[in-house]
Amino acid sequence: MNPTCFVDTNVLVYARDSSEPAKQPAAERWLRLLWATRSGRLSSQVLNEYYSVVTEKLRPGLGRVEARADVRNLMAWAPVPTDGQVVEGAWTVQDRYGLSWWDALVVSAAQVAGCTWLLSEDLHHGQALDGVTVVDPFQTAPEDLLG
Repeated sequence: MNPTCFVDTNVLVYARDSSEPAKQPAAERWLRLLWATRSGRLSSQVLNEYYSVVTEKLRPGLGRVEARADVRNLMAWAPVPTDGQVVEGAWTVQDRYGLSWWDALVVSAAQVAGCTWLLSEDLHHGQALDGVTVVDPFQTAPEDLLG
């Protein structure tokens, strides 16, 4: 079985952001390989943030129908719910590493999902967070981790 990668919101958004010609192809490449290897994971928080950003903030953004289709497709990754286990874990992560609340929730969800890596440009590349290692998807090629 392949190691799993938890995908933060920014990677999903960049895959749809045509105003980021350097980051969009890298994000798309990561997502293609994660789908092909069935190693992508995410949380309900990430899906909610993605939908909000691509429909309300991204310019040009996505229409609701297209964004909802994306979210429905990503539901195949069995999103981790923001439940008591994730919240309790996020408090621990927040206190131990000094992360923002929203980042701590993402890290905790990645831990609950049993992920090896957390793909995010919002955290420190290479940082180990209690079993999950942060990977900046714009500094690392997906083939370097997933072959």
